[in-house]
Amino acid sequence: MDRSQKADAVAQLNAVFGESGVVVVTRNLGLTVAQSTELRSKMREVGATYKVAKNRLAKRALENTDYTGLEDFLTGPTALAFSEDPVSAAKAAVEFAKTNDKLEIVGGSMGTQVLDQAGVKALASMPSLDELRGKLVGLMNAPATKVAQVVNAPANKLARVFGAQGAKEAA
Repeated sequence: MDRSQKADAVAQLNAVFGESGVVVVTRNLGLTVAQSTELRSKMREVGATYKVAKNRLAKRALENTDYTGLEDFLTGPTALAFSEDPVSAAKAAVEFAKTNDKLEIVGGSMGTQVLDQAGVKALASMPSLDELRGKLVGLMNAPATKVAQVVNAPANKLARVFGAQGAKEAA
């Protein structure tokens, strides 16, 4: 890489750090191309991105962002997983690391809050933003459904009484 390419890479990473809700640092311990492709596709499915970046360039990109605490994690063969949703990148990385021992979760950060390995795993166990939205909509719809059932119940009972009365007269 020449200087201009390095400057572009730093600027792109800096923009990513400005937009991300969470950044997870992973250690790549010999992933094959197929495994790396599988991890990237799982990240894309949940709206996250997985990127291998040079540690020195990533440290420069961290300057003047909320993620400056990640500098300590950027040693050795590392890669970054990030997403706007604070849970999805952590969840995808932890799920992949459970099935593949060549990916190790080093740590992460959610804004200025630096997370160790246990913190990232705890974050991954939380429901995602879409799951929370679904639960909220379900909770909001439940009272309306119950009101409709209560309003319709007397009419149903009345219809059954008339039906039984009509059957009795017909017999």
